[in-house]
Amino acid sequence: MSFHELLTRPVRAPDRVIRFGPHPDQVIDVHLPPRETAPAVVLLHGGFWLSQYDRSHTRPMATALADLGHRVYVPEYRRLGQEGGGYPGTFDDVATAIDLVAAERRGRGGVTVVGHSAGGHLALWSALRHRLPASCPWRGEPAVEAVVALAALSDLGAAFTSGLGGGAAARLVHGRAELTGLLDPVRLLPLAPTTRVALVHGTRDRLVPVEMSRRFAARAAVALTEIEDAGHFALIDPLSAAWPAVIRALTPSGGGRKRSPACTLLAARTPFSRA
Repeated sequence: MSFHELLTRPVRAPDRVIRFGPHPDQVIDVHLPPRETAPAVVLLHGGFWLSQYDRSHTRPMATALADLGHRVYVPEYRRLGQEGGGYPGTFDDVATAIDLVAAERRGRGGVTVVGHSAGGHLALWSALRHRLPASCPWRGEPAVEAVVALAALSDLGAAFTSGLGGGAAARLVHGRAELTGLLDPVRLLPLAPTTRVALVHGTRDRLVPVEMSRRFAARAAVALTEIEDAGHFALIDPLSAAWPAVIRALTPSGGGRKRSPACTLLAARTPFSRA
C-alpha cells in the first residue's frame, strides 16, 4: 500500500489539543477512547523528520487505537524545512511533549511510546534519555514504560552514512556526524532494564531496510517481529493484514519483554499477504 492510500482511511478529529510552545506545530492531539481500558499511548509520526509529513497520516492509527481503549497522544514537532526544525528543536519538542504526557499520566499507569519510521527513532531515543550526559538538557530518568518501534530508523549513524531519505539524517544534524552520539539510539544503549521494547518491521520495506531493525534487536536483546511481504506503511494502517502484529506488540505478553542481563533475542516472523 502507498502513503496516499493511507490518507483515505477513516479518521476522527482529536478530542483535545494541548499546546506546549508558541510554534504552530508545538501541539499534542489527544484521542479519547469510549472507555479507557488499555495503556496510554504516545504516537510519534515519521516522514524522515521532514516538514511535508505531519501527524495527519497517523490519525487512522490513532483512531483505531482509541477504539481499542487507549488514550492516544499524538505530538507534532518542528521538522526539517521549518524554523527550529532538526537539531536541536525537533528533540526539544519531542522531549517536552513526552515529559508533559508523563506528568499528566503520573499515578495513572505507565506510558507506551509508539513510533513509526523517523518516529520510531524518536521513540527509542526517548527511552534512552537517561544515557545522555548529565550536562544535556534532554537527560532524564526513563518516563517511558514501553516502546513499540515500527520500521524504525534505529541506527541514525547508518542512516547518515548511507543517505537514507535523500540525506535526511545528515540534514537532521546539520551535517555534524559527531552529534549522532547524543541522538542515535543504537549508540546510547543499553536500555533501562524496566523498559519493554518491541520492534516490528516489514521484510519488503523499501524506505527503511529491515536489516536495521535486525541489528538493533541483536544489540539491544529485544524482540523483533518481521512481517513477511509487508512494506513501510502497512504497519500504521489499521486495515492492513499487518495490523494484528502491531497490536500484539503493544501488549506486554504479545510482542516484547522487559530486558534483563540474561535476556536473549526473541524473533518472530509473521506471514503477511498483500492486500
